[in-house]
Order: sequence, then C-alpha cells, then structure tokens
Amino acid sequence: MTTFNIFDVDIRNLTDESFLDYISEGIRNEKKLAIGYANADTLNKIYDDGNLKNIFNTFDLIHPDGVGVYLASRILFGKNGLDRRLTGSDFYPLLISESINKNWSYFFFGHSNEILEEIKVQHPSLNISGMNEGYDFDSAKVIEKINKANPDIIIIGLSCPHQENWIYQNRDKIKFKIILAAGDGIRIFANKKIRGPLIFRKMGFEWVIRLFSDPISNFRKYVIGVPLFIFRIFKSKLKTI
Repeated sequence: MTTFNIFDVDIRNLTDESFLDYISEGIRNEKKLAIGYANADTLNKIYDDGNLKNIFNTFDLIHPDGVGVYLASRILFGKNGLDRRLTGSDFYPLLISESINKNWSYFFFGHSNEILEEIKVQHPSLNISGMNEGYDFDSAKVIEKINKANPDIIIIGLSCPHQENWIYQNRDKIKFKIILAAGDGIRIFANKKIRGPLIFRKMGFEWVIRLFSDPISNFRKYVIGVPLFIFRIFKSKLKTI
C-alpha cells in the first residue's frame, strides 16, 4: 500500500479489500494498531492545528474518507493519487460482515446510549463485549471497562479532534488490537446515519444531503469548510509548480 501526503499527513492509498486485510492482520498478530481517517473537515483542522497534525502522524494508518480527499489527491498527485473513492460509511458494513464471520469482539465508545443500543438491535450476531456513551464519561472508568472487555476492535466516535486526542493520550493504557476513530460514522453501525440516495453517494454529493438534513450543525463544516479546503488544496498545488 502506497501513501500520499496532504498538509504533512501521510494518507494510505487503500481499497476496501486491502483495508480489511490490514485490520485482519492486525488482529491476528495483536499489533495494537491505531487507525484514523482523513476527509476535508479533518484536514482543515490539521491545517490549522500543528499539534493535531503531530497526533495524526502517531497513528499507524490514516485512511481516506470521502470525495474531498479523493479529488484532492488527484489534483495534487495526478495518477499517483487515489484511483477510487473510499468512505468509512461504505467500508463499515463490510467490516461488520467480516467481523461476524470471524467473531471479532467490539467495544463501542462514543455518541449516545440510544445509538449504542441500536447497534445491538441492528447486528445481533456481532460480538459486542462492551460500550460506553461519549457525552458524559470518565476516561479512567472507560479504560477500566475496555480492559475488562479486552476487545479485538474499539470503535471510537467522539468527533475530531476529541477522539484523536483521547486515543493519543490513552492508547498505551488500554487493551486492544485495533482502535478505529470513526467520528459520526459510529452511527453507520446503528444504521442511523443519513446518507441519501445511492446516486448522490456515487456522484460524491452525500455531504449535500447531510447539509440539508441538519444545516445548523453542518453549516461550518460544509458551507465554509468545503470551499476553504478547495482553496487550500489549490494553494498547495501552486507551490509545487
């Protein structure tokens, strides 16, 4: 797997299959791998925060997430960029299926108890060894619960940069094989994330559906963030010409 660099962060050029293989190998060899994601929003935050960039660079793998980073890679690196779009929202259902087949155990940390309980309802065959909501928690107690559960995979959905900071500060204290920052993607496991029609997803306009479904929460991320990200990518491109 090759990498490409955006805003001084190395992003892995993955397919769904190679991503699954990476996780499977990490579990088989008990590697304690920390996995994060890069999309337009997280890369904007990295651009503005050197400390966050340093935290991202301690992760074992950063995977591309969404049409923004796909287009950015093509603008910056041409044919050496991504040859296809990869999103956590499309990947997680594949991960769930593989996890059920291999009986990988999970600990879900983040979002609300309602969402976490719905994961059990949606996936009764998924091996869930523990969970903890993400709005009002004590880190020491969460770590104790995780270590007691001793999961193969931790899914953490606290939003960026809170989840990345938490992983950075606590990964040496907890038992796991894979810890995966999922952000709002934790809702995918509960089948509660608004995605819109398939044609919108294939065209890379899923973010438009999210914006219109919740314009107040998503205004800064998309209305301000997307044009800002595009400007910064072209600014980076001009430096290489």
